[in-house]
Amino acid sequence: MRGGILKSDSAGVQVEDRAISLNELAYLRFQQALITLRYKPGDYLNMAQVMVDLAVGRTPVNQAVHRLAAEGLLQVLPRKGVMVAPLSLDDALELIEVRLVNEQLCTRLAAARISPAQIAQLREINTRLAAACRQRDSLAMMECDNQFHHLLAGIAANRRLMDILSIIHAQAQRFWATTLADSGHVEDVIREHSAIVDALEKGDTDAAEQATRQHILSFRHALLTGTGR
Repeated sequence: MRGGILKSDSAGVQVEDRAISLNELAYLRFQQALITLRYKPGDYLNMAQVMVDLAVGRTPVNQAVHRLAAEGLLQVLPRKGVMVAPLSLDDALELIEVRLVNEQLCTRLAAARISPAQIAQLREINTRLAAACRQRDSLAMMECDNQFHHLLAGIAANRRLMDILSIIHAQAQRFWATTLADSGHVEDVIREHSAIVDALEKGDTDAAEQATRQHILSFRHALLTGTGR
């Protein structure tokens, strides 16, 4: 995915506004089921049921399994089958270290390239996130958060960084899903997003980078304090 406009397919999955293959559709639907914890960490999957759930055939699902395993969301275990990758605090802390480096770089690149129209897009996504928070719609909150970070990565306009961030964000959202029961944490996320956008609009690269750092450290704090559990 390269930063195009996102829309929902018939299954409610956020996809780019372009034609995609069945393999890609299976991947996106499978990924959403994992990051929203529809398939629980540590569970072994019945692949016949997964095909029914995702409304796609065996070959696209098998392709998606290999891709998602490479991204750390699934584990393929010989003679046992396919397991949803467990969540652990150690994994989360390692992920946060990687996010700090890559997302601060993303924000610094975006600050040099962002347009007024893109500022408006980021604000509109954050407004929808706030509405989803008020409605306690966890899936919509996750979709809005994903769109915000996807758009920011696209604005940075570095394809290799986008690929890295796509994997990082998918893994991070599984952890974030465990904190969504706490509306106070989500309200913090909304304010943190606003701080990032405000700094980008002012062209203040250092402030934007610092706001991004604070956003990620807030996520770390929510995990360490057990927010939403």
